[in-house]
Amino acid sequence: MLDSVAIFTAGGIVLWSRQYCNFKGGIDPIGALVKEVLVEERGHTSSFIKDSYELKWLLRNDLNLIFVVVYQKILHLSYIDDLLDKTAQVFCERYLNEIKDASAIHEYPFEDEFETILGHVEAQESERKKSRGPRKFEKADASKSSRTKGKSDEVTDPDGEKDGESAKDDDALAQKLAQLQGARGIGKRQVGSPKVGGGKKPGKSTPEPKPAAGKSTKENRVWNDGKGPVKYDDSLDYSDAKGAEDASSLAASLVDQNSMGTTDENGMYNVPEMEAGAQPEDEDILEANGYVTVEVPAAAKPAAKSGLFSFFKSLTGGKVLSATDLDPIMAKMKDHLVSKNVAADIAQVLCDSVSKGMVGKKVGTFTTISSLVRENMEIALKRILTPRTSTDVLRDVFAAKSEGRPYSFVFIGVNGVGKSTNLSKVCFWLLQNKLKVLIAACDTFRSGAVEQLRVHARNLQALEQNGTVQLFERGYGKDSATIAKDAIGYAKTNGFDVVLIDTAGRMQDNEPLMRALAKLVSVNSPDKILFVGEALVGNEAVDQLSKFNQALKDFSGQQHARQIDGIILTKFDTIDDKVGAALSMTYVTGQPILFVGTGQTYTDLRKMNVKSIVNSLLAN
Repeated sequence: MLDSVAIFTAGGIVLWSRQYCNFKGGIDPIGALVKEVLVEERGHTSSFIKDSYELKWLLRNDLNLIFVVVYQKILHLSYIDDLLDKTAQVFCERYLNEIKDASAIHEYPFEDEFETILGHVEAQESERKKSRGPRKFEKADASKSSRTKGKSDEVTDPDGEKDGESAKDDDALAQKLAQLQGARGIGKRQVGSPKVGGGKKPGKSTPEPKPAAGKSTKENRVWNDGKGPVKYDDSLDYSDAKGAEDASSLAASLVDQNSMGTTDENGMYNVPEMEAGAQPEDEDILEANGYVTVEVPAAAKPAAKSGLFSFFKSLTGGKVLSATDLDPIMAKMKDHLVSKNVAADIAQVLCDSVSKGMVGKKVGTFTTISSLVRENMEIALKRILTPRTSTDVLRDVFAAKSEGRPYSFVFIGVNGVGKSTNLSKVCFWLLQNKLKVLIAACDTFRSGAVEQLRVHARNLQALEQNGTVQLFERGYGKDSATIAKDAIGYAKTNGFDVVLIDTAGRMQDNEPLMRALAKLVSVNSPDKILFVGEALVGNEAVDQLSKFNQALKDFSGQQHARQIDGIILTKFDTIDDKVGAALSMTYVTGQPILFVGTGQTYTDLRKMNVKSIVNSLLAN
């Protein structure tokens, strides 16, 4: 299953390596990792793709060691993180003195130990697949290394319980390794001994220093009144509302009763639609100054209501339209669409298409060119914005529920667009429909991402009256694709109806992160891939969506790659009538805008109203 494994120092000295087969095409994936990632310090994730190979590595900063495993990326091996953790732990404990002794050259025979560890983790993975249950994770202890300095390797599952079977397996592994060591007769440290640089040696104790005479000392803080250990989410959780404000009242402030949706005759809670935009004025944007406009003499104008006979403007008198007649008005139309935040290229293509369809048409006597252009443009806009596929997500969710499987959403997008916030709004909507929702914290890169989701989950739990919400998280520095897979497995085993997968924000030009996203999608095959984008962007929307779709296609390793299935447009309450991003995003992907975000509370979620968008685009 593996192609190669290596252990080397940060200075480039190889301590031990093993190659199972020759690399295709004469490439050197490990050399590429060193050159393209480690030397240039581009290691934002612990995964790297080189041609058909995937490399994962673990960095031990305290000893300046790097552990690397190479395998075919098509295999999607989920046990590699566990393999790296155990390999690093055993190797560092076994050869601590030799690693620290830089004055001499040492040998590091590690073949037997590595094969034992590999067989152990492969057997564990095989058992997990047979049981078809969620993967359980041990709480980190002092003997386990961290991936990077200052980062914890502690992981939790939603149950918060330790897997007893996993503990037994680890004890069995420790016994096998101890037997290998005894057979070699080497006087090295045993597996399970204190971690390098920390802990006390067995049987020895260090006396506490006595304070100098005349000096006061600060007393150690006593947690839980000395009654024993406390849980993380109890007394130590100062982000909790306890002691400041009741959690339920805090969460209630995040629900606007005036913007709540309605419940239909079937008992389904529906997100309300956007309010319809104002209709374009009679004397609209297409009346270009001096272009094909017939001024009515003053004597002919009625003294009554002004504008009553405004339809006499731009009379064409049965004219057959030519490109020359349309070009000036189309130029004005393009400028107007761009001013509404439509991407310039899309505005040009749209105007060219409408103009081409109008050339050669004979216009009635009392019809203006401008009104005819507006009419045809309105038809074209509605054709683009009207969904081509069903937007009834609830129907799909309940269909999956009847099949006995959870329905999964993946939220993707660039940094700072509001993925986590809008995920929580979608979660609130699903909870109102009495669904059981699991939130998977797969943003393992951004500091505070997991804590943000934890706060949302706590608030939604305080609000829940019908459904159930729970957070699945494993902390930071882990492979997001594996976390998502474990979350879906956990949801299926524990009867959850929906899994909402949060991902790290990434710029569309960041190839390593885009590869990681493509892997998450290809490994887990989510039911809906939702792109979360800002309503504020114009031309940037085209670049973002095009490159996200292209990356999902190029890096998936599949013949029929998945692409974006729907869009959530955020910050819609900040743009007034500059709604062009909705048109640009729909045009690029051909996929519908499922929701628009209109505020900061959980109820500020709306279904897109095509008529409202069209009216806003064509209004002054």
